[in-house]
Amino acid sequence: MEILSWNVNGIRAAMKKGFFKWLSGRSPDILCIQEVKANPDQVSLNPFGYFTYWHPAKKKGYSGVVTFTKNKPLRVEKELGIEVADNEGRFLLTEFEKFYLINLYFPNAQRGLARLDFRLEFNQALLEYIEKLRKESSKGIILCGDFNAAHAEIDLKNPKQNQNNAGFSPKERAYITELIDNGYLDTFREFDKSPGNYTWWTYRYNARTKNIGWRIDYFFVNQEFRNKLKSAFILKDVQGSDHCPIGITLALE
Repeated sequence: MEILSWNVNGIRAAMKKGFFKWLSGRSPDILCIQEVKANPDQVSLNPFGYFTYWHPAKKKGYSGVVTFTKNKPLRVEKELGIEVADNEGRFLLTEFEKFYLINLYFPNAQRGLARLDFRLEFNQALLEYIEKLRKESSKGIILCGDFNAAHAEIDLKNPKQNQNNAGFSPKERAYITELIDNGYLDTFREFDKSPGNYTWWTYRYNARTKNIGWRIDYFFVNQEFRNKLKSAFILKDVQGSDHCPIGITLALE
């Protein structure tokens, strides 16, 4: 089974850049997209062969997540329990026979860390939510999406210049460490510990061509599910957004 995640930075813009052609060609079992910036009444998102589940933001043209899946989930949950986050469409759980998949678009702490408190509230609520799932069920837990933070210095091109900036501030980094300490695996680092692997590049300064980027998009799985994980990867050559898709493959038999 292949599961992909991609911050498309506006689904309508991505569609003009070949999103559906790419999806048809790649044909993952599940695709989670973030920063959709649209509501279901604004765009038709029903690709052949997929069930489609939305959690759009109430504010038009902002945020939002969508999950495409070839297999109909047993359950869909859209609320994390924080009113602001739920209004912004940042959480979408789909439950399957052997795992829970949570499609996430973490809040950006913003310039001057103006939204850091909200970001930390979201972080804590998510950890409590997944730990509750973990206690209640033996199913795997998969988190994916745009975490809007790089974890370690290896995860961005210019760590020294960004020590206290949004996306690399100590408290944002500490949360990813906390996830790992609680037994959630950064799947990409299970297979590749090399530098220079990024998932987001600013549109400025020809950054993508120069590979001046950040790894801020992730798949995490709980440690108990590690034996099902067969690969994790970054599709750095896929265009259409300032992010690129990431993915994992699972062996569930």
